[in-house]
Amino acid sequence: MSKVKNRWLIALSGVGIHISIGSVYAWSNFTTPLSEKFKWTASEVQLTFSLAILFLGLSAAFLGHFVEKHGPRKAGILAAVFFGVGVAGSGLAVQLGSLPLLYVFYGALGGIGLGVGYIAPVSTLVKWFPDRRGLATGLAIMGFGFAAAISSPIMDSLIKSVGIANTFYILGISYFIVMLVSSLYLEKPKEGWAPEGYQEKVDSGKAAVAQDLSQLTANEAIKTKRFYYLWLMLFINVTCGIAILSAAKPLAQESIGMTTAEAAALVGVLGLFNGFGRIGWASVSDYIGRTNTYTTFFVLQIVLFFLLPNVTTTIVFEIMLAIVYTCYGGGFASIPAYIGDLFGTKQLGAIHGYILTAWAAAGLAGPLFAAWVKDTTGSYAESLTFFAALFIVALIVSFLARLDIRRLKREKGTDEQLRVEHF
Repeated sequence: MSKVKNRWLIALSGVGIHISIGSVYAWSNFTTPLSEKFKWTASEVQLTFSLAILFLGLSAAFLGHFVEKHGPRKAGILAAVFFGVGVAGSGLAVQLGSLPLLYVFYGALGGIGLGVGYIAPVSTLVKWFPDRRGLATGLAIMGFGFAAAISSPIMDSLIKSVGIANTFYILGISYFIVMLVSSLYLEKPKEGWAPEGYQEKVDSGKAAVAQDLSQLTANEAIKTKRFYYLWLMLFINVTCGIAILSAAKPLAQESIGMTTAEAAALVGVLGLFNGFGRIGWASVSDYIGRTNTYTTFFVLQIVLFFLLPNVTTTIVFEIMLAIVYTCYGGGFASIPAYIGDLFGTKQLGAIHGYILTAWAAAGLAGPLFAAWVKDTTGSYAESLTFFAALFIVALIVSFLARLDIRRLKREKGTDEQLRVEHF
């Protein structure tokens, strides 16, 4: 018999991949140096990041089936190759002074690595942690949230000491090594595997067996209403959250009169809440249920987004933004377990990939709308009321999802056994 791998090391491997690819959130470190060196506009440089997020969503959708067919190890290695080449190749683009080449390497190739690397560990972790799905996926996706805080000072130091091109080379090689080593440990548990002591707890009634609402393929899942409920909930949560992330600094200056330095420091600290929210809310969802968790996101943010434009007290403003950041991160971390609850683990990676197209769409819609409102009204605050109204729509969708889940549970006739949601 082959030795069973340590599931916590599997989770750590997922964190290693996500910390590497999550460095995309620290892209702003390159904006000013590239603009000054080549006289490219901020918009031209920022488009690199937008392309990376776009290709993240597209590759997650189109390569989700690759993850399911070939397993997490091969998928992780593929992600390491694409992301490593994408980042290192960006150094060549800088040496040649080619903006289109930067788009190809970092935006397209790096973005493909992002998408595959994001979903590769997730479906595997759900299977290794049948008792704590939210915690497991939250651990890995937490790495993505914290990555910017780790990568940002490293990037800044490297750019100053070795230059932009060499920074890309060093980072590309480093990310490739970390992702490769992490991927080599990944594998699915054997059929019927359960954590030590878990079956005994089930037999004694101390633990309930998590039974999924269904076991669907990705192509079957996209034909259901609940797939689109999840897509819309994630889209709205990310659209509104990413708009706040992109405008947090000027919003802090406008609303409560922070200086540029104070606002920048606030944004850095708040970024930690993005990471904490991922592990925190995902763990909470194991106890209160996924639909209740998303409903809580929307109720909190309806209130916060309506109140934020009128807040003048610094500490209150900071606390409110911190809660928004946790909900933003928590939405990402809770969705894989939610997918497992509703569609099963048969093709969770592929379904997750389809759902992540909501991220790609929101990554474009949120910041662009917030910027348009700023240009039109002269203030970011006006967009917050619109986003609060959008959260009302999301709240309605969460209730529709709740009703659909209840209906399906009644049809199965297993209300007492299923632990998909707590009502």
